[in-house]
Amino acid sequence: MDLKIFFTPLDEALISDIKSTNSFYKNSKVNVDNMPDYKEADIALVGASGTDDTTAPDAIRRKLYQLKKGHGAYKVVDLGNIRPGIDADETLGRVTEVCRMLIDSNVLPVIIGGSQDLDFGQFQAYEHMDKLISLLNVDAFLDMEEEKSAPANHRHIHKILLHEPNYLFNYSHLAYQSYLIDQEAINILEKLYFEAYRIGHLRSNINDMEPIIRNADMLSFDITAIKSSDAPGSSRAQPFGLTGEEACQLCWYAGLNEKLSSAGFYEYQPELDDSQQKTAAVTATMIWYFIEGYYHRKNEQRFKMNDYMKFVVSMPSEPETLSFYKSKLSEKWWMEVPFPQGKERYARNCIIPCSYSDYQAATAGELPERYITTHAKLI
Repeated sequence: MDLKIFFTPLDEALISDIKSTNSFYKNSKVNVDNMPDYKEADIALVGASGTDDTTAPDAIRRKLYQLKKGHGAYKVVDLGNIRPGIDADETLGRVTEVCRMLIDSNVLPVIIGGSQDLDFGQFQAYEHMDKLISLLNVDAFLDMEEEKSAPANHRHIHKILLHEPNYLFNYSHLAYQSYLIDQEAINILEKLYFEAYRIGHLRSNINDMEPIIRNADMLSFDITAIKSSDAPGSSRAQPFGLTGEEACQLCWYAGLNEKLSSAGFYEYQPELDDSQQKTAAVTATMIWYFIEGYYHRKNEQRFKMNDYMKFVVSMPSEPETLSFYKSKLSEKWWMEVPFPQGKERYARNCIIPCSYSDYQAATAGELPERYITTHAKLI
């Protein structure tokens, strides 16, 4: 299928005043007159709004295109804006098909604009792959409302958790704000052995978020997670939340993650932004850091023994030993959680990212929490 049928080209006015040869725009291929060849690209920007209004993705582009090119030889294309369907379900289907075709071509889609319920279309792109995936969501809210009368972007996570067939291995939620969510929703996630980290915990332990982010196949980022003084352009903007710098740090970690194969940045509403379009600038910078992280990837998913140091720790009870791997290139850590015989579909999830503190806990005779929750999902 030709991807061109799904997209509307961009207005030339977006790029007419960009002259710098070292700009992001000048080092990317953009769908203005012709659809660029995405099959040779590493990353594809995809505008999505759910309606004919493309103000949000185009406002982010205006800020992004003017930034300077980062590290590496860019292979980035901007495919334009997805044409909305006749209803929400058809639009979701188009997001799914676009993401599926890109991921199958080993191209990482970066969705910009639109409400966060579009991430259900992003999630469905993995359905045909016959593998279990892990989803990372960054949001001040949990969006697990059950009532069908609730707005779609308030219940999309509930929809993902209940989706059949079930191919969701892990769900991680970062930066929720306790006073905005129902404690029962947190209890549900805990019963499913999923992870949720409130904003205070994240802020005081942001480096500890890296192994969590490194475990994700898919990223969904609601800019409502960023405090309103840094990102006012959202209908649910909050006075507290991530700073713009912290959001960029998380995006850098996500870009570095070699397992991650799609990303979406949602819920920007330009009409609520300030006169300088601050939220668009913050979102553009987050995308820049995500791409910068991508071009610093080190191909560390193969666990070749000459690239890793293996540490085997004797434990006082079951399991008898725990195996850890430390990369000689990045000094990152992984931990092995054996999967039961006959459950080979779990194989890609049996060596999980962890931290040095997990290794230290094991050497002290304590079973790391990551091991416990992963083992519970494997049995």
